[in-house]
Amino acid sequence: MATEMDKSDFKDEKVAPAPDADFSYDVDPKSEFELGVGGRAPLQRRLRNYHVTMIGFCSGIGTGLFVGTGSAYAKAGPAGLLLAYIVVGSILWAVMQSIAELATLFPTAGSFPHWATRFIDPSVGFSLAISYGYCYTIAIASEVSAAAVIVSYWTDITPAVVITVGLVLILWINLMSVRFYGESEVFGGGVKVLCFLGLVVVSLVITAGGGPKGDAIGFRYWNNPGPWTNYNGVTGSAGHFFGFLSSFVNASFSFIGVETVVITASESVDPHRAIPKAARRVTYRIAFFYILGALLIGIIVDPRSAGLVSGDDNANSSPFVIAISNAGIKALPSIVNACILIAAWSAGNSYCWVGSRMIVAMTTDRQLPQFFGRVDKKGVPYVAVITSWLFGPLAYLSLGSGGASQAFTWLLNLSTVAGLIAWATLCFCYIRFYAAMKKQNVSRDTLPWKAPFQPYAAWFGFIGSTIITLVAGFPVFLKGNWNTSDFVASYIGIPIFIVPIICWKLFYRTKYERAANIDLWSGRLQDGEITRDETPRTGFWKRFYDWLF
Repeated sequence: MATEMDKSDFKDEKVAPAPDADFSYDVDPKSEFELGVGGRAPLQRRLRNYHVTMIGFCSGIGTGLFVGTGSAYAKAGPAGLLLAYIVVGSILWAVMQSIAELATLFPTAGSFPHWATRFIDPSVGFSLAISYGYCYTIAIASEVSAAAVIVSYWTDITPAVVITVGLVLILWINLMSVRFYGESEVFGGGVKVLCFLGLVVVSLVITAGGGPKGDAIGFRYWNNPGPWTNYNGVTGSAGHFFGFLSSFVNASFSFIGVETVVITASESVDPHRAIPKAARRVTYRIAFFYILGALLIGIIVDPRSAGLVSGDDNANSSPFVIAISNAGIKALPSIVNACILIAAWSAGNSYCWVGSRMIVAMTTDRQLPQFFGRVDKKGVPYVAVITSWLFGPLAYLSLGSGGASQAFTWLLNLSTVAGLIAWATLCFCYIRFYAAMKKQNVSRDTLPWKAPFQPYAAWFGFIGSTIITLVAGFPVFLKGNWNTSDFVASYIGIPIFIVPIICWKLFYRTKYERAANIDLWSGRLQDGEITRDETPRTGFWKRFYDWLF
């Protein structure tokens, strides 16, 4: 247990730089801290607060909002879709509050695996790094193959060309400095936010009868066919519940990725400010976008529209585009499809970055050879980036027929629940951290930032995430719906998470961390490591900028 002198070593010094200061922090292995202790890695702090904010935007607004909501809406109806996004948004809020408090206190490389190693058991950290890292590295292939499908909306160009261009761009950006990566995410996030705001305006115009056809819709589809739809032929309240449950699972997969914003803590110039802001504001904004989006979809689109379940995976499946086309507006569908293309590319770019940081986290905890943690002079972990990116070319499997295409589908299915398992594990990390604080008589008032409603929020996030994981494959249990392939695809992620834990414990004989022995001190930021811009801002637009970022 740390002494009072130990605690004083971790005070947060506020340093106000010159306006033109270089916001970077070059890690020197000979400095006062030791790499690999407390999750330290030789990364550089180059991400400004606005980078962190927009990375949060990029992680949460993507093809799931623009396209994926269509199939969920068809199965659940207006009320089912809206309620599902409200419930999952609440669970996400609880998860974000928990991990943001940890990230503010311990802004370590990769964050997630190190916390599991530190607060639960090294075997859990090892397994989380594998499952979560795999979830994101394989998603690189998913997004670039999706980009090829999206481009087919305009042209019949060979999909292999689109995949190749996308992969090259992703690798190039991730090998640049993290600040350049942050700027690319600002661009991608800005396009997606503007696109959504434009869709909000267009949706309101359409429902009011302002389209070329002049047909005022109002809440027509809430009356006919009604707020709920029957799921897969099941009628009555049971069918309505199953429809909601299906949309509930779909909504959770759409929200997965928002949590990655806290991984920026190890490369943020001011994680004590940026991460709490991200937790409070990005979560609210994402929930606002999805909940508002779900409400608008229920107003402007008939859940019986065939296009919602066409499986085109481009603008043709987007509920917004279907509504725009039905209203007689000609040019907007192509614009929306372009935004969906940027969203897919931005997601692939982000997934490569997240996967590489998971690899770096494993090197700091001595779970991978140190070779994988090597960085260049810009602090870019180039070996980890290339290793993460090498999963991207699996996208070419999607171009094959028969076995190759099926193999690609299976690879994607293996990662579907990894994000939900990560949510539950991270909330449990916070629960263990909270128990250690209490056991060691360390007041939360000493923390840089305290998340609200703890530890109840962490328990809510843990239980909610676990429930979603367990019901993810519920359709196979309905009468007459059993499919062994679907069952395995829905639940194989659970043993994939458990088996590495068992293997690591058997080999290394690791033990569950007791609350009295959990390390609450190493890895915290030390004097002089935070660079803050505390220049007073006056005027409406400057104050608005401070509020936004």
